[in-house]
Amino acid sequence: MPSASSLTATLMAAKRAKGLSFADLERAMGRDEVWIASLFYGQSTASPEEASQLSDLLGLDPSTCEALQAYPVKGCLDPVIPTDPLIYRFYEIIQVYGMALKDVIQEKFGDGIMSAIDFSLDVDKVADPAGDRVKVTMCGKFLPYKKW
Repeated sequence: MPSASSLTATLMAAKRAKGLSFADLERAMGRDEVWIASLFYGQSTASPEEASQLSDLLGLDPSTCEALQAYPVKGCLDPVIPTDPLIYRFYEIIQVYGMALKDVIQEKFGDGIMSAIDFSLDVDKVADPAGDRVKVTMCGKFLPYKKW
């Protein structure tokens, strides 16, 4: 079975060779483009049906189809502080606004966290005369801390 990095390289090359975008794959598979991209990076697991569908769309071999169904090791970005400028901006946003977000969420919901399991993430392009904007929407179930 291919490693996560070789699986990513294989999937990206196949997507590029077919001239497909993640939005194209979303339309074909009925799954969100961000979820599909996370599958490419080994951060999600495909069902046998999803793996087969993606394999058909990209012309993948059986071992790659099987690798798409493996359970992922999540949250394994290296280094711990990301160096890619786009990914670093999200880290920076949390560094600057993390405590404020925590306080506002807890004022509205109480003591708890936002789920990253019962969760959706959407990325939209917003036209703006001063330059297009990136709109990221995160929607996670609130999970109150349990008392025992």
